Amino acid sequence: MCVNYTPTRKELLAEKFSVSIDPAAEWKSECWQDYPAPIIRHGDNGKREALLAAYSMIPKSKIPPGVKRFSTMNARAETIGQLRSYSKQWREGNLCLVPMQNFYEPNYESGHAERWRIGMKDGSDFAVAGLYKRWEEPEGRESYSFTQITINSDEHPLMRRFHKPGDEKRSLVILTADAYDDWLGCKDTERARSFLTLYPAELMVASAALIAPKKKIELPKNISLF
Repeated sequence: MCVNYTPTRKELLAEKFSVSIDPAAEWKSECWQDYPAPIIRHGDNGKREALLAAYSMIPKSKIPPGVKRFSTMNARAETIGQLRSYSKQWREGNLCLVPMQNFYEPNYESGHAERWRIGMKDGSDFAVAGLYKRWEEPEGRESYSFTQITINSDEHPLMRRFHKPGDEKRSLVILTADAYDDWLGCKDTERARSFLTLYPAELMVASAALIAPKKKIELPKNISLF
């Protein structure tokens, strides 16, 4: 699962994703639970649009008093159609892109948790598959929230190296640029599942984040995902 990532900078939304956002929109350099961050969806005209949304499908502000907080930052692909937190939006095809520079996961290979940064080998921004929800606010206003979709990565050469030993390995779904609009416009849940695949490890890179990395993980080109 992913609980922290670096959103795409405002000036790169148009350059990398061919979309603009309200000039007044602001977000932090790193995104955590409930933080606002940009997402991209198809508008009513079928074209891409960017808007701010809270990182958690059910933000803290929407949880009724007395109800225990639960995390909805990540939606498991295996149960996204069954769990009440996500199923309605999944059936309705409320699919989005979550644009980012990189994301962070814990690596335990040293014997204790170390924060590692994961991104594209060429250093470019990318987008992962997300699901969003619209909330009605007072005076006719609207707000939005989102979750990132995850899949099993036990056999992925890079993503299997993260999280606690013995735990199931999970990965965000990184989409290729040529799939962005097909994903955003997909309204068939079975077809949507065809997008939920692991990204080639040889196109990714990871390194320790908070201290100067001793080395980078770069997978040999001949490594197969399957």
